[in-house]
Amino acid sequence: MLDVLKALALMNATRNVLKISSKDLAEKIGQSVQTAARKLKELEKDGLIERTLTKDGQFVVITEKGKEILYREYLDYKKIFEEEREIVIRGVVFSGLGEGRYYVSLEGYRKQFKEMLGFDPYPGTLNIKIPKEQMFFRNRLDEEEGILIKGFKTKERTFGDVKAFKCKVMGIEGAVVIPQRSHYPKNVLEVISPVKLRDAFGLKDGDWIEVEVIV
Repeated sequence: MLDVLKALALMNATRNVLKISSKDLAEKIGQSVQTAARKLKELEKDGLIERTLTKDGQFVVITEKGKEILYREYLDYKKIFEEEREIVIRGVVFSGLGEGRYYVSLEGYRKQFKEMLGFDPYPGTLNIKIPKEQMFFRNRLDEEEGILIKGFKTKERTFGDVKAFKCKVMGIEGAVVIPQRSHYPKNVLEVISPVKLRDAFGLKDGDWIEVEVIV
């Protein structure tokens, strides 16, 4: 069914509702009309497309679930043909709980950040809230190995592992950090950098920003 999903995507069904007959789709995929109609029903049943039949024709749009499958296929091909891969995640800047400054400043983490990421981070994080339509990009990070920043112990407590990904924010190097024991929900991205990104770009709460994550 991936061939049909891909054909629909190439006709812009990821962004717009597409009017298409089973006959037209059959010509696109080089199969019979009956096969094209059956595959559309299967895609709809699996929640990969939304399909509406009216007197004016058949209308199709790819769902978020369908987009995620296409995106995973895209990343697999990037693994084959490219050495370095990027995921671009868009979100909204917001003020965090203030704990980022504390954790980034801990020598047990800071030393590893310098060794593993190649920079001494500013003591704090840029917090970005990810909208629903961008979550399949964020979820991809859970599937990638990333860079392991090992947890450690002090006399007072134990600190967990952190998974990190090098990134760029408007040309400035940084890293997305995903703590094993996060105090934020999954739709929040924390970014560290050698500079205070808010000041570097004059960012304020509510501003949209793009993070180019290297996976």
